[in-house]
Amino acid sequence: MPVPARRLPSWAWVTGLTAGAIAAVVVLTAQAENGPHPTASAVKNPSASASASAKPSPAPKPSAAPRAARVPDRSGTGRRVVYSLAQHRVWLVDADDTARRTFTVWPGTVDPAVGSYTVSLRKDAVTGSDGVPIEHVVYFSAASGVNIAFSNAVDGSSPPPAAAGTQTGGIRMAKADGTALWAFGETGTKVRVVE
Repeated sequence: MPVPARRLPSWAWVTGLTAGAIAAVVVLTAQAENGPHPTASAVKNPSASASASAKPSPAPKPSAAPRAARVPDRSGTGRRVVYSLAQHRVWLVDADDTARRTFTVWPGTVDPAVGSYTVSLRKDAVTGSDGVPIEHVVYFSAASGVNIAFSNAVDGSSPPPAAAGTQTGGIRMAKADGTALWAFGETGTKVRVVE
């Protein structure tokens, strides 16, 4: 009758596997330390043909804000929307006077007067005076019989040029900016218009 083979205890298997794993790590570490180490001079610049075939970066969207776009002086304090007529830019400013977001806009043909206002009315969606479906409409002023409001086109497009003599009070923005202003500018929110 054959003698049954003795089985190794489980601790022996674990010890053997652990020793093998450690040995493999040591060998790989040694190979990595002795291998080539690229230096800055070894990195090649892309060839002219590679650069020429690369696609140019897209132009910044109207909502792209330069780092220097800080909240204008004399624009009030506290939580507010600040709109600069000269810069065609809006800031959403928190209660601690920190700008949460800033973005450029496309103004209408009628500007609000410099001063302080509050959001008086909000509408989810309407048709703009230019016939474009708009959303996130935030009214805050009126001038020359024209209502002034922030909004964005439903399809995210910029407004077409106004026809000669047309009075429009819509201050249009990119879709993401319109969504942000809608969330920020509840009824009663302060709006400060500066030069």
